[in-house]
Amino acid sequence: MRDTASILHLDLDAFFAAVEQRDKPSLRGKPVIVGGTGGRGVVSTASYEARRYGVGSAMSGREARARCPHAAFLSGRFHAYRATSKQVMQVLRDLSPLVEPLSLDEAFVDLAAAGLPDLEVDTVTAAGAELRRRVQEVTGGLTATVGIASSKFLAKVASELDKPDGMTVVPPGTELDLLRPMKVKVIPGVGPATAERLRRAGIHTVAELEAVSEDELVRLLGQAQGHGLWQLARAQDSRPVVAEREAKSISVEGTYDSDLTDRRLMEGLLTRQAREVGTRMRKNGHSGRTVTIKVRLYDFTTLSRSSTLTSPTDDGATIARVARALLADLDTTGGVRLLGVGVSGLADWVQEDLFGESGEDEEVEVVIPEPPRRTWPPGADVVHDEMGAGWVWGSGAGVVTVRFETADTPPGPVRSFRADDPALRRFEPPAED
Repeated sequence: MRDTASILHLDLDAFFAAVEQRDKPSLRGKPVIVGGTGGRGVVSTASYEARRYGVGSAMSGREARARCPHAAFLSGRFHAYRATSKQVMQVLRDLSPLVEPLSLDEAFVDLAAAGLPDLEVDTVTAAGAELRRRVQEVTGGLTATVGIASSKFLAKVASELDKPDGMTVVPPGTELDLLRPMKVKVIPGVGPATAERLRRAGIHTVAELEAVSEDELVRLLGQAQGHGLWQLARAQDSRPVVAEREAKSISVEGTYDSDLTDRRLMEGLLTRQAREVGTRMRKNGHSGRTVTIKVRLYDFTTLSRSSTLTSPTDDGATIARVARALLADLDTTGGVRLLGVGVSGLADWVQEDLFGESGEDEEVEVVIPEPPRRTWPPGADVVHDEMGAGWVWGSGAGVVTVRFETADTPPGPVRSFRADDPALRRFEPPAED
């Protein structure tokens, strides 16, 4: 444990929805839901205006529509989210060389490496306030909530206390005062099942958990989880901020302009990706035991399936066979827009002839179908030859309706066009390096 509040956790507020509201002026201050656009879709992010109606992440799109039928349901624009995330991460790295991203919208920052004059509470509070100002400046108005404390655990807890657009600094020595009244679910790893087991033992708050001996927690929850909860209930967390992580997995994925429905084509794509994963692993001297596939369906529902081998491998054919078997268990009849293969559980040795078979796999011809001339998911960026830039308001029955506005304009007009109008096209973001 540190004796200074020198670890900062930053969490961008309702990130995907906030980017959409920034880029679509007519949606500012209104309920916006990213995801849940298909019949089986789930909500990725809900704006705070939508959360007031009880809409939350991972909720089915059907339930979200029942709770907030007047919300704007958008399919998502990952190029915009990635670009904005890069801006934020650069602001964090300008503050400190030790930045540990956790996802596109959150990261830890080690303020002890930031070159501040000292690490007193007033100093780190000022640094956090300036950081929030800079994030809002570079992103065109997005807000972030910040927590600053003596450990990663406490910094993340603190960043949840004043959402949205707030900051909480936990002065050294007050960590337990903050934690003790909280429900045990505030501790990482305490999900519904663990919380229920603790409830049955009469443990509801962190204070009650703190009063339980380590041996009793180990008997109740097992060695690893029991010991971990015993430490966190006492605010004990010495994990450092790690800027460069050793590779924990190697993966390849692809997003396709046209939803894939041909199972043989999907198997061929997975096979090709698996071979590339194997090539990368051999190049870096790695092998791995756990093969995972990632499948994003037509409605942006993302599925993953994993299988763990008895010994590590770096053989693309072996990885491909496992990947195809995992795909066989998934329902992809509605179409697939993304496929990926990854290997984790990395090691530096390989068990030869894992399946007693040759390493070569049957060559599968992969021909990506030509994308349809026009696809118009809600929220997608478009350009019209005369009207300029806008976004898809809705489409159907051969008609696409567009609102013409950008982040730099006032709310714009709405116009409808034939879906095959040659003057209207999807905006293609520049290719990333």
